[in-house]
Amino acid sequence: QVQLVESGGGLVQPGGSLRLSCTASGFTLKYSTLGWLRQAPGKEREPISCISFDGSTYPGKAMSPRFTISRYLDNNTMYLQMNSLKVEDTGVYYCAADCTVIGGRIMGFGSWGQGTQVTVTP
Repeated sequence: QVQLVESGGGLVQPGGSLRLSCTASGFTLKYSTLGWLRQAPGKEREPISCISFDGSTYPGKAMSPRFTISRYLDNNTMYLQMNSLKVEDTGVYYCAADCTVIGGRIMGFGSWGQGTQVTVTP
């Protein structure tokens, strides 16, 4: 069973940046495709991107050129760097494990953490 803990969220002004972190643990973590999801207020949860154990990335609906996903297998840490943030980026961001990708499409996740709140407001 994989345990996931997100951190790094907070209150930021439009145009600002945030770096989210995910600390994960599990016996099969090294070979698991991890990812980030987010849920905006009143909206459905949407995938941002997945990243495999070899560093390959797979963008989801919420992915943006302003975002960068990275992974460090040695310390079981994954990051989501977000620049030039907009009000529309506001929401709860989740770290997820066991991302299923078929034909380059993100099909789903096995589990996710409690989430970290990101609020972009003037």
